[in-house]
Amino acid sequence: MKLRKKKKLESREAGAGRGWIISIAAAFIAALAVYGVMLSLEKNMLTQYEKGCIYVAARQIPEGQYITEENCGDYFVKKELDKSCIPQTAISSPKQAQGLIAITGIEEGVLLTEGMFEELNEITSKLENPVIAGFKAEDLYQVAGGVLRSGDRIHIYSVKEEGKEASTVWKNVFVQQVFDTSGNRISNEDGDTAAQRINIYLAEEDVERFYEQLSAGSLRAVKVCD
Repeated sequence: MKLRKKKKLESREAGAGRGWIISIAAAFIAALAVYGVMLSLEKNMLTQYEKGCIYVAARQIPEGQYITEENCGDYFVKKELDKSCIPQTAISSPKQAQGLIAITGIEEGVLLTEGMFEELNEITSKLENPVIAGFKAEDLYQVAGGVLRSGDRIHIYSVKEEGKEASTVWKNVFVQQVFDTSGNRISNEDGDTAAQRINIYLAEEDVERFYEQLSAGSLRAVKVCD
């Protein structure tokens, strides 16, 4: 009888030991699972708040402003944002906008995107054999619609006789550059200086007719306002 009791006791103790080992193993596995979940959550949170570098307007960028390697530092400033807040078209390097023209005026602090700029060839591609034609403001019959700057568009009309209705000759002509009385290029930030010499893009086939009508004093330019 004593031997049987002893074997039963030993069996219970062995079972209890195995149960304890199983409990420890289960707890360890559960801890590993929790740790894995925590790592995953931490990784997701870090990804969510991971920083990325983009560029915003350091100051107002005028409509038609041509972006160059020399002036991009004046107009672009780097800024860090959460990657989740950065659009795919955001400008992440000034080189993306060099050689481009601002489509519209851009306010200071605005996040810059590719859609805010266009290539010059997108303008000249609409012309067959585009060339630059220059003229003095005084050579025109009249210039109306405000101060002209690089990037502006103008409609050019012909007024052959005083008092007669003007007829449209060229529409949406792109102003390439403007200059003051001393021949210095006028920047787009200058909102006061009157343009005395104006360069525009025309199709090569239109240049001769343009200068003929210009010399006759019959042309009138009107600035296109958006």
